[in-house]
Amino acid sequence: MIKVVRAKLHGITITGAELHYHGSITLDPEVCEQAGIFPMEFVEIWNKDSGARISTYVIYGEPGSRCCILNGAAARTCQKGDQVIICASDYIQPKELYQLRPTVLTFTPDNQVDEVMHYEVRETAERQHDFRIVREGSQQGTTRSLQQVDVEALSTELRSRGLDDRAIADILSKHLSQFSH
Repeated sequence: MIKVVRAKLHGITITGAELHYHGSITLDPEVCEQAGIFPMEFVEIWNKDSGARISTYVIYGEPGSRCCILNGAAARTCQKGDQVIICASDYIQPKELYQLRPTVLTFTPDNQVDEVMHYEVRETAERQHDFRIVREGSQQGTTRSLQQVDVEALSTELRSRGLDDRAIADILSKHLSQFSH
């Protein structure tokens, strides 16, 4: 068995920290349902601002509130305004990777869902486990405008930051596709 990502909230903002409350993380049930995260499920939380890593269980807050509140001891690991990654996992047999399609949500600063993605693993002629990120698109309808983009310089910069050619191609295709029409 291997431990894999089953659902992920990437870059959600902490809206509160309640030290004197039963330990957990309170999340908007609408967001959880969209990602596939269940009440009382244990999740890992990684604070992008401080580097803190914790594990706790989910409780549902008010629907539509876009809340992300750390409670109890977990409240000491984050401050209001910090961005975190919340990851639900599962144990599977490696052969089950091909059936898995985790949902990954990204967020705007006010915790509106910005983008919906899925991770996929497929067997290809090149490799047994070919990993892909499949984007469903932006939920906010935001349009990014780019002018005079030096694609080669941008690729070089991204490569210097540790991204491989596949990740660079994925980023470029997402952000520059509007200019190919």
